[in-house]
Amino acid sequence: MTHESEGQQWLERYSEQRDTLIAANAYDPADEKDSCGVGLVAQIDGTPRREVVEMAIRALKAVFHRGAVDADGKTGDGAGIRIDVPQDFFRDAVRGMGHTIADDKQICVGQIFLPRTDLAAQEKARSIIETEVVRFGFYIYGWRQPPIDTSIIGMKANATRPEIEQILFNDQLKREPVELERALYICRRRIENRARAANLDLYVCSFSARALIYKGMFLAEDIDNFYLDLKDPRFVSAVAIYHQRYSTNTFPQWRLAQPFRMLAHNGEINTISGNINWMKSHEIKMVSDVFGEHGDDVKPVIQPSGSDSAALDNAFELLVRAGRSGPMAKTLLVPEPLSKDEAIMPKRHQALYAYANSVMEPWDGPAALAMFDGRWAIAGMDRNGLRPMRYALTEDGVLAVGSEAGMCSIDDEVIVSKGRVPPGGMIAVDVREGKFYDHKSLIDRLAGSHPYEQWLSNVVELEPVIGPGPEARLYKEKQEFQRRQHAAGFTMEDVELILSPMAEDGKEAIGSMGDDSPLAVLSDHHRPLSHFFRQNFAQVTNPPIDPLREERVMSLRTRFKNLGNILAEDATQTNVFVLESPVLTNGMYERMLETIGEQVAQIDCTFEVDAGGSPGIALRDAIARIREEARVAVSSGRGHIILTDEGQSATRAGIPMILAAGAVHSWLVNHGLRTFCSITVRSAECMDTHYFAVLVGVGATCVNAYMAQETLADRHAKGLFGDKPLGKIVLNYKKAIEAGLLKILSKMGISVIS
Repeated sequence: MTHESEGQQWLERYSEQRDTLIAANAYDPADEKDSCGVGLVAQIDGTPRREVVEMAIRALKAVFHRGAVDADGKTGDGAGIRIDVPQDFFRDAVRGMGHTIADDKQICVGQIFLPRTDLAAQEKARSIIETEVVRFGFYIYGWRQPPIDTSIIGMKANATRPEIEQILFNDQLKREPVELERALYICRRRIENRARAANLDLYVCSFSARALIYKGMFLAEDIDNFYLDLKDPRFVSAVAIYHQRYSTNTFPQWRLAQPFRMLAHNGEINTISGNINWMKSHEIKMVSDVFGEHGDDVKPVIQPSGSDSAALDNAFELLVRAGRSGPMAKTLLVPEPLSKDEAIMPKRHQALYAYANSVMEPWDGPAALAMFDGRWAIAGMDRNGLRPMRYALTEDGVLAVGSEAGMCSIDDEVIVSKGRVPPGGMIAVDVREGKFYDHKSLIDRLAGSHPYEQWLSNVVELEPVIGPGPEARLYKEKQEFQRRQHAAGFTMEDVELILSPMAEDGKEAIGSMGDDSPLAVLSDHHRPLSHFFRQNFAQVTNPPIDPLREERVMSLRTRFKNLGNILAEDATQTNVFVLESPVLTNGMYERMLETIGEQVAQIDCTFEVDAGGSPGIALRDAIARIREEARVAVSSGRGHIILTDEGQSATRAGIPMILAAGAVHSWLVNHGLRTFCSITVRSAECMDTHYFAVLVGVGATCVNAYMAQETLADRHAKGLFGDKPLGKIVLNYKKAIEAGLLKILSKMGISVIS
């Protein structure tokens, strides 16, 4: 059997097994995550140099130990390098195609992965690419096959290897660099959308006059042996980003090797599913003058079947192409934790991060980032600093940054400064100015770019308005109260072992017994819907986050209202309400209604049990009803949806509030309406931290567990809490739930609930 046929058989088995896992819900391509080695090399004055490319290649080879290797010893998880397009090299390549070209003509290069074994699909993909390139005013010189050496890659890498080609073209409209890159971005997105609609296995590594990306499933030490172009002395660059992938829980793929178009990432984005859903929600409001009539061409922002790193790159690229600088895009996506202590964070910096938190949701999780937007070469960190980034600055103006010290071999005599990127921070080089910025000077520059303190006057801090205060009883009639307790599923064991300790001590009860109860789906007894959910845990977030010792980086702050356009950069994005946590007491809930009552739509989440002939049909119809009521309410301008099951009676049952909240949230997302409103859940059955966490996880903005609080008030009236006032009991319960939410977040590798 030949090496080629053996590889083909392996590929067929691989594809069959992968499809089987997907069909069985045992594997989801959306869960792609990785842990890697990453870094960048930048010439501060922006002069393209061969030494920059060679330093990056040596650094990449130095982190080979951060990537996995297949049993064949030649197939890697993925490695790659991003460099500037070497214009002299590609002008010579164009001349070799028979074209006459001036020495100052700028060449655009598209690095394309085509389906290697399907020639018809290749031709169709080329046709799509050429059509869109011409549509956007470019002149095509031709296609080039970069020389590669397939003998140095393993059987599995070769079996999945795409056809690697480059399309060379230039701009006939003579656009400015920023406008040119934006046009190339829109052109590429149109190509990707058309290829996806045609079900073509097409991937565009890079499509730019600035950036060229060489990557694949080879070993890091073989990158220049596979891509022979990289050995050419004409391959020069001012900035180079390199990456070695370690695929922790996923299938290695050529397209998932890094760098991506603008960044390389080491870590895992633990909030990825929420980030993708919220980005989809933001799309309906995404408007930017710079995209003009092509606004819909850049959607969906997050491309399917990518990794968490690819999704982060999609979001970063969108913000940059819409006009934000790379440092500002990083601040919006992966911000430093906001501190209100001026000794820790100056007031101007506080305003910058408060603005960032108002615009969009942070992409949270361990992250060491190397980024380049064409002007700013940036090295950034997550808010916890869970992935190291070391840097050295040389006397000849070279910045070298990497996951480990010593990745770039530099003599100590030529190093003028070195250090580490701070948690949540970044360092950067402005190649246009020829200047290096440390974290403080960079944030000073960003904070002074707009009047953020003035813009924040639109933010309404609700805590001082509705915060802890009087707590009135809801049900003074004993029989009605007990009926509602039974309807909510409360048991004496729940009240004594779960609820009361939280009210007594302000923290969750601690027990030492194992959980020998059957899985909820297998149980013969009624189990609340929350028991069917299990907490995720962060697989590669190490060291684990401690919500007590790392309290400064943890946050339950919740923003809500009719959210703004994430591509705008003005005061409209700060027109939001902010709460310190999503946990509302009964009194806080009533005071919130008084504050924002005109914008509220209350939706009854109960149903007649006998309606429709069976409870199952009645429940299904009730879910359809509340979804549509929510859609109509938001479409008519109501900015706050309240889902409540208070209407339960002898003939009306409550929809499980997890089901109700999830159904309304997903329905509004699908209709592009989720960012126009908040969802507050007023639930009888919600009692413990897990239930709160599930409700927030399925889309609730705020939660009021009114029956849990009523139960505490009843026990207080019976004297079971001694002489403690009711307000203190309720506040303890609120604090216990909040501490429990922080603990759950930390296990998931998340620091912020928003």
